[in-house]
Amino acid sequence: MEGKMKDRLLLSLFYLLPKHALSKAVGRWARSPISRYAIPLFIRRFRVNLEEAEKPWRDYPNLLEFFVRRLKPDARPVDPSPDTVVSPVDGVITQLGEITEGTLIQSKGVTYRLVDLLGGDREQADRYDGGKFLTIYLSPRDYHRIHTPVDGEVTHVSYIPGQLFPVNAFGLRAIRRLFVRNERLITFLRTALGTIAVVKVGATNVGSIRLNFDPQVFTRSADRRCKCKAYEPPLPLSKGEEMGRFEFGSTVILLFEPGRVEWISDWAPGTALKMGQPIIRGVGPSNR
Repeated sequence: MEGKMKDRLLLSLFYLLPKHALSKAVGRWARSPISRYAIPLFIRRFRVNLEEAEKPWRDYPNLLEFFVRRLKPDARPVDPSPDTVVSPVDGVITQLGEITEGTLIQSKGVTYRLVDLLGGDREQADRYDGGKFLTIYLSPRDYHRIHTPVDGEVTHVSYIPGQLFPVNAFGLRAIRRLFVRNERLITFLRTALGTIAVVKVGATNVGSIRLNFDPQVFTRSADRRCKCKAYEPPLPLSKGEEMGRFEFGSTVILLFEPGRVEWISDWAPGTALKMGQPIIRGVGPSNR
């Protein structure tokens, strides 16, 4: 009972906070030169592995640049098999499973609708119904660049504006329909294993979600309307190629079409993943 009361109090506080204004303010501060003095505190607080970083921490001009740091070239080997999908990020699995009757699991006893996650796009929701999903949470200590999970072509992207609630354990537990309430940036990747949706979910203090292949598309823009941008011809991306980045932590949800893939391992919530690690493999006629 005490835990539930604490959750309700925290949730009330988050409703009252000006989350977008707060996130913008944090983003401005993190880009300022003075924020570099907070880097040592950030390293200690979140136990960041400095041995993997591309540069010494003192070489970063501000906290944001350190947060979105690249890693050394060999720090994340990418599984080369053409029939595997690799984790696009470092993080921890929070949920996974089958998409049943258009419903996904947020946390124990909490679900949400696929069509809502995709911004009301019924055609895309029907594509993934009966397929699989995997949700990966990125903590502040993690590597925050997003990579392409398998060779493919970007056919289109969708931006869905929304709230900026926290996506940590508290958010998953206390905020119903969390992922369909926060803003999202979705990349649709046409591959030999079907079209895979890479859903990038914003959160409190996420300055922005950026795409390498199209700098004109990003979250936190002044225009708060839903937008969809198609690419003709589609944009080719190689497995392991950098797709984008989170400017502070958040969540990635992968969606797979039915009958196209199977899990490589008995994954379970709480399992840590590294970018480039194989997570799923292709099956069936589409993988011939």
